[in-house]
Amino acid sequence: MGKLQSKISLHTATYRADGSLGMPGRGGAVELHSPAHSDAVTCVAAVSPELCVSGGKDKSVAVCNWRSGAVLGRFVSHEHEVTKVVCTHDSNRVFSASRDRMVMMWELHGTSGPMQRFPGHDLVVTGLAVSPDASQLCTGSRDNTVRKWDVETGECLCRAALSRNLVTHLCWVPGEPYVIQTSEDKTIRMWDSRELQVAHTFAGKRHIQTSCDVSEDGRYCVSSSSGFAGEGCEATLWDLRQTRSRVCEYRGHLQTTASCVFLPRGPALTPSIATSSHDSKVKVWDRDTGACLATACLEGAGPLASLAACDSSTLLCASFHSGIHVLQLRHCLSVSSENSSCTRKAAFTVKRRNNQAGTSLL
Repeated sequence: MGKLQSKISLHTATYRADGSLGMPGRGGAVELHSPAHSDAVTCVAAVSPELCVSGGKDKSVAVCNWRSGAVLGRFVSHEHEVTKVVCTHDSNRVFSASRDRMVMMWELHGTSGPMQRFPGHDLVVTGLAVSPDASQLCTGSRDNTVRKWDVETGECLCRAALSRNLVTHLCWVPGEPYVIQTSEDKTIRMWDSRELQVAHTFAGKRHIQTSCDVSEDGRYCVSSSSGFAGEGCEATLWDLRQTRSRVCEYRGHLQTTASCVFLPRGPALTPSIATSSHDSKVKVWDRDTGACLATACLEGAGPLASLAACDSSTLLCASFHSGIHVLQLRHCLSVSSENSSCTRKAAFTVKRRNNQAGTSLL
């Protein structure tokens, strides 16, 4: 009896800052499209099965069809670098935060200025999360504050300040009034958004916590750590419903892990987490065992800033040097006759800008 191996192959296309999109076309040709941004891409978020929004150092927010590579819209009212973008999946609203201390709300297919502005932070806005019903917005900043806003009126409903709480990321727990927050003080906090009070503080980490995400069922949270030369650089899984303790760690990046996301459950994929790092690598991990299923090295991309999961087979990755990478997961089965045990493996097959292919098996 042979050994059954479930493999994941990953194909990438790249929205580049140099004016083109590298994407394999018919006969291996590379199709060229307009760039998403003219400078480093700092953040990306999925809107629908075909659309994404991104923010960059060029001060703009771009709306792209990641399947075709077409740039469908661009918003340019921010005065400095865009730091975060987030969207609501059941409406046409997009939110952006910036180093100009401003948060703005946009009509996804609109051409005019922002629908709403949310002023009030004293320093760069580094956290942005929308409530499940899209009626409220939660923001965080390096000014040590977290604020809650009414989306329709733009009114600040409440404000909470904590010493040394330099916010790095925010995400709302699906179906709950809770918001998860990471910070430069190496802490992960759970806020109760109703009164904007800290409901729980997780066990402290040794390094700055750079990002966080919550699973679709609201059961788990994952956070990522800064680091260098393999010290730190991990992602950590936390239980949200019972013990609220650390469940698992994912180690393997050599530099700061800048982003972490849960992959939507697919029919051929074990529960998984994806991470991106300043070491120019994207890794996919088995959520439960902590095993690294596969690694993709995006050479020349520089630090990888942000990840977004479009569906169970598509990841978007924002990079400093080479735009937005579209990562397509392909599932296949192979059989080996080594022994009778069943083993799960994964591979990233990366089609580069010059259409060369490379595979990394772990």
